[in-house]
Amino acid sequence: MNYNQNEKIAQITSQTLIIGVDIAKYKHVARAQDFRGLEFSAPLYFENTDSSFNCFLEWIKKLMNQNNMEKVIVGMEPTGHYWLNLAHFLKAKNIKFVVVNPLHVKKSKELDDNSPTKNDVKDARVIAQLVKDGRYAELRVARKIRDLLSVDLQAVQGQVHNWIDRYFPEFLTVF
Repeated sequence: MNYNQNEKIAQITSQTLIIGVDIAKYKHVARAQDFRGLEFSAPLYFENTDSSFNCFLEWIKKLMNQNNMEKVIVGMEPTGHYWLNLAHFLKAKNIKFVVVNPLHVKKSKELDDNSPTKNDVKDARVIAQLVKDGRYAELRVARKIRDLLSVDLQAVQGQVHNWIDRYFPEFLTVF
């Protein structure tokens, strides 16, 4: 365990509500827990819309009041570009959010029930657990990784255009 992870773990106190969100194209699933892993409430399903995000925010506020929590941290798996809308919403509301590595989620699934099956509700719980354990990246780190991947993507696209121009110059006129 490195110092950075210790700092992340230290941010989670007994007064911190931890939310794990499994991101999907249309409907997200959120689960809430405390620093010990005790769950609060049933999972919340919400859509990728502003009105649903507001319902998600009200759910968070309600859970914070009911359980005497002072802070909240929302963890999510950066699935495609679908997580960006929620991230922008949370940033505008000054709610701390972090992203977890999808590979960590995949590998951690078996810890709870000894089954690697894919399940949105289960994934949201695993994400919350990873946040509790300090196994997440701040947005600036995720953004840096995304920028590096974008540069790589541009290089590969350039290579593909180069190959098409060399070996199939008629490709663009045919299709």
